[in-house]
Amino acid sequence: MVVEAIIKKLKPLGMEVYVVESDATMTNADKAFEATGMNEMCKQNDVECLNLRHVKDKVKIKIPGCETLGSITVPRIVTESAIISAAKMKTHMATKVTLGMKNMFGLLPDKFKAKYHAKGISSVIVDINTVIKPALTVIDGFVAMEGRGPTDGTPLKMDLIIAGKDVVATDATTARIMGFDPKEISHIRRAAEKGLGNIDNIEIVGSKLEDVKHEFKKSKVTPG
Repeated sequence: MVVEAIIKKLKPLGMEVYVVESDATMTNADKAFEATGMNEMCKQNDVECLNLRHVKDKVKIKIPGCETLGSITVPRIVTESAIISAAKMKTHMATKVTLGMKNMFGLLPDKFKAKYHAKGISSVIVDINTVIKPALTVIDGFVAMEGRGPTDGTPLKMDLIIAGKDVVATDATTARIMGFDPKEISHIRRAAEKGLGNIDNIEIVGSKLEDVKHEFKKSKVTPG
């Protein structure tokens, strides 16, 4: 499990580690922690699983030059932590791909997240990443998902990990591996335009992109 591997790298450094998620309209994070084995893994590694919906101490953050959200309210722990965005490599019906930037959407503690889709989910993703930037993005591509992602797609064995300190560059590289042009993915392109990270001229260490690239079956995109 990628999350456990990250924990085992961090714990010896004396860092206090939390695994966090929040409820969504159709998902209960606490039940998901249990069903996926995340709770048991965290107990074994002396790490707390935290459902951000239930964290009382919150702060409001204004978003300068916002796309659609003037501000967001998040648990204070989010603003005071170094965030590692551990995402899955998947297609998405609303955003074409769901990777590191989209994963940051999970830091919003609201349960009824449909209201953000109504505002334009790609714009919301850019706004979140404007004010909350992951220190590291790790995309789990051991078994990815193609087709009708993010929930009804087909598993695809890729045996890849893509990681980087620039979330835009990491997402852009992963999108290219999946057969997408990142400049045609609204939230990645707009984030690059706003200077949140690089979409081109990316240094890649490890396998060559062309050696691992696979044309993913696309999801029929329903803008949201």
